[in-house]
Amino acid sequence: MSLDAFLCFDGDCRKALEFYAEAFNQKMPDQIMTYGQAPEGSPGIDNDRIIYACMPVFGQNLMFCDCPNGAAYSRGNNIMLTIGLGDVKEMKRIFEALSKDGEVCMPLEKTFFSELFGQVTDRFGIIWQLSKTPV
Repeated sequence: MSLDAFLCFDGDCRKALEFYAEAFNQKMPDQIMTYGQAPEGSPGIDNDRIIYACMPVFGQNLMFCDCPNGAAYSRGNNIMLTIGLGDVKEMKRIFEALSKDGEVCMPLEKTFFSELFGQVTDRFGIIWQLSKTPV
């Protein structure tokens, strides 16, 4: 099981990556995927925005992306917690528990990057992503 932070930006993700790499004395990630490179594609306006990058900091992963154009972005509230689990039954239990009196943003389903992935905002406004990891 892992618990990582996912930071979202509004078109300035690459600048944020450079800033945090310098601040934490890390290399820039070798792999930075844009929306245009994603298997499912994106609207042309998002092609150069970053859909995913990962930088290890203090033994944990900081994950980065740009929100798609038109998404509800709010500076200061642009962080999500990401839980990686190998146990699907436990993953579903946690997802249901976090969903109670909250809002399911994306139900648990297969994506191009995970066998099972979902996103929920809990009743306290915290955004959680759950992703199936290899066992």
